[in-house]
Amino acid sequence: RNINKVKVVNSRQDNRRPSIYSTMDAMPHLEFYANATATGRIRRCRPSLETLRKSGIESEENGPGGKTAQPVRFGWITGVMIRCMLNIWGVILFLRLSWITSQAGILLTWLIILMSVLVTSITALSVSAISTNGRVSSGKSLDKSTQILFFLVLMVSFVNYFVGTLIPATPQKQSIGVFGYRSEIFLENLFPDWRGADGDFFRMFAIFFPSAIGILAGANISGDLKEPEIAIPRGTLMAIFWTTISYLAISSTVGACVLRDASGSMNDSLPLNFSEPCEGLSCGLGWNFTECQQSGTCAFGLSNNFQVLIQVSGFGPLIYAGIFAATLSSALAFLVSAPKVFQCLCKDNIYPFIGFFAKGYGKNSEPLRAYLLCYIIAMCFILIAELNVIAPLISNFFLCSYALINFSCFHASITNSPGWRPSFRYFSPWTGLFGAVISVVLMFLLTWWAALIAFGLIIFLFGYVVYKKPEVNWGSSIQASTYNMALSYSVSLAGVEDHVKNYRPQCLVLTGPPTLRPALVDFVGSFTKNVSLMICGDIHMDDEKSVSQRNSNDMIKWLNQRKVRSFYTSFKASGLREGARHLLQASGLGKLKPNILVMGFKMNWHESSSKGIEDYINTIYDAFDSNHGVCVLRMMDGLDIRDELETEGMLCSSVLNQAFEVDEAIESDDQISDNTANDQIKTVFQSKQGKKTIDVYWISDDGGLTLLVPYLLTRRKRWRRSKVRVFIIGDQQTMENDRKEMMTLLQRFRLDVHDVIVVTDSERPPLAKNMRRFEETLTPFRLNEGQLDERTAQQQRTEFTWKVTDKEMDALRPKSEKKVRLNEIIRRNSKYAALVLVSLPVAQADCPSSLYMSWLDTLSYGIHCPVLLIRGNQQNVMTFYCQ
Repeated sequence: RNINKVKVVNSRQDNRRPSIYSTMDAMPHLEFYANATATGRIRRCRPSLETLRKSGIESEENGPGGKTAQPVRFGWITGVMIRCMLNIWGVILFLRLSWITSQAGILLTWLIILMSVLVTSITALSVSAISTNGRVSSGKSLDKSTQILFFLVLMVSFVNYFVGTLIPATPQKQSIGVFGYRSEIFLENLFPDWRGADGDFFRMFAIFFPSAIGILAGANISGDLKEPEIAIPRGTLMAIFWTTISYLAISSTVGACVLRDASGSMNDSLPLNFSEPCEGLSCGLGWNFTECQQSGTCAFGLSNNFQVLIQVSGFGPLIYAGIFAATLSSALAFLVSAPKVFQCLCKDNIYPFIGFFAKGYGKNSEPLRAYLLCYIIAMCFILIAELNVIAPLISNFFLCSYALINFSCFHASITNSPGWRPSFRYFSPWTGLFGAVISVVLMFLLTWWAALIAFGLIIFLFGYVVYKKPEVNWGSSIQASTYNMALSYSVSLAGVEDHVKNYRPQCLVLTGPPTLRPALVDFVGSFTKNVSLMICGDIHMDDEKSVSQRNSNDMIKWLNQRKVRSFYTSFKASGLREGARHLLQASGLGKLKPNILVMGFKMNWHESSSKGIEDYINTIYDAFDSNHGVCVLRMMDGLDIRDELETEGMLCSSVLNQAFEVDEAIESDDQISDNTANDQIKTVFQSKQGKKTIDVYWISDDGGLTLLVPYLLTRRKRWRRSKVRVFIIGDQQTMENDRKEMMTLLQRFRLDVHDVIVVTDSERPPLAKNMRRFEETLTPFRLNEGQLDERTAQQQRTEFTWKVTDKEMDALRPKSEKKVRLNEIIRRNSKYAALVLVSLPVAQADCPSSLYMSWLDTLSYGIHCPVLLIRGNQQNVMTFYCQ
């Protein structure tokens, strides 16, 4: 088995040339950066750092080497120019260009042609830049024993036409308006003669524009070109040039040879000495077409017949062959390429209900279903059976696509992304912007209602992608632009002094893997989403296993699926305190850094080790010392859902994260199965809270954070109907004044508080059973000095600083009694609350950690709803001033 494994490794390394540093190391090679799915081959991978670090002397003997066979590549002529020319030439050239010339005149027809060429040339520059910014996989295209055949047929048909213009016109041809080159005919057809409902410049442009499309044929197969950075721009622009020459030549020659109106009757020829009334240019050419001109019954001529090129040519059937060749080359090229593109879109699973068309058949994964769909759409357009109606619709959608291409090039250029490095240099972002603008303007000038439909569809599709955030990543310019804006705003914000009016609670939440503490994630996300910064911190304590990137990606994916706007960061440390300290210092960027530490309550503290308690409490102390606010969330059943996940079979075997113990233990690395992302655990914070109350016990003034958090919660839909009640400590004698004073303060803060309740019995001693419970809870952490001699007691006081001495217990007994009494008041008044917020006490530096932990436990004990122990950093976070 090991031998086979070595053979596989060696076979994969055969195509790599070794570095001079090591035979296991590899020289830079193109295939390390190639996309395996695009080439259809197994991707070659460079050795990982772990492989390089662990490779021994024996591994050095099996070094990479060898070469790979290179596929056949196309040059710019056959690969790009001919493909594009075949796609550009179409049926409109043969059946509508002469008619457009009769309507618009030669001059305006040239203007129409040049306007179309302007749009396509600018788009070609943008396409050249985009397609040479990395390798594009080859697309579906016409066979080469087929391209040449179509191209030769078209060339023969063009030669046939131009030869026909030189052949002297027979009387039969003259009767249908064909006279050969005549200066008077050229001058007559030089200016427009608008006729009928379609007699309009922009209508003519809309009908002609599909004759200029097809410029993407070369870019679609840039992966099969020898030098795409040269072949695409050169081939595409040369194709545009030669097709433009053909359009200009045909429009001018046909306008110099054919009259606008002719009857086709041999009886309309004039004798040498005629006396009949005759009007128009035909009279000087020996024909009288006055009758049909006046009655509008002329069946021939540029204005009345779409087959003028056939009539002018030397041999008409060759023009028919050209029509079939142009039609088939364009239609087949789009018919085989569009389904491939649509199949890729379906595979990305961006939009619903189109995955059916993603299925491929055969070794080349042919999109037969997409072929059928494309055929049906094409048949629907064919059933319209009116080229003058179909062409404007096609023009509108192609102008829309060209606008998007040009804007994409412009946007990618101005973002200054290091990944935007097109090999083609002869483009400007401003030409791309101009091309986008001119395309949009032409869309509305041609068919305004079709333009509105197209833009409405684009906005809808883009909005859907923005809203749904599909799991695809193309490295788009939008990402680069977002990065630029974020970086620019972050740097700008760093130079601005903080102001209380712009205060936002930016939270570092010690969640461990967020998947195991969804309630903590949901709660903080409820008041930070779209408001402020949230960072989920995961502290890893396993020295052997590294923090995997895959695990981070899974956590981010889970947060996104839960619609929680939060960052995720993991950190390796020897303990909770060390990890939290480093995260508090290093997390964030500039002004976007945490100012509040959020933790879950340590439910297992009774059974926890002394180090675990010390780490937990000192983490809170460190947050206070570094001028951070602190929030501790407690729920009746705890926050860790590992047991629930294990019951449902959603938790894989894991490595315990020692930063959190037992109930608060958090698994590290790849511990959550793939089902976790889909089977989201619902928490109480995802439910509507109805008309329950949010009770705020504002025991100590911390700067207003205790009031700001419930205000932010009530802005959410789920908490909108909840009423906020504020409890303060006061005396019976001054109760009314205390209430009025607090109401005035809250009104000035512009906070919608339902009621203010003054607690006047806080000085009463707590119930004996509750005080007894407190003391029993603390018993394992007491230093029983009465049973020890003085020397031993002193030694234990020095060694076990976390233990509570008799002296400390007596000195802090009044504070302990107040905590127990406050818990009684909370349980009495907040039986039906949705959430309780209590001011977090700040312990003095010499307070034992176990005693402080027991205070936190006592304050939040026995409360059925979630409890948040909260404390700001004693600096104002709210103000009632305007400046």
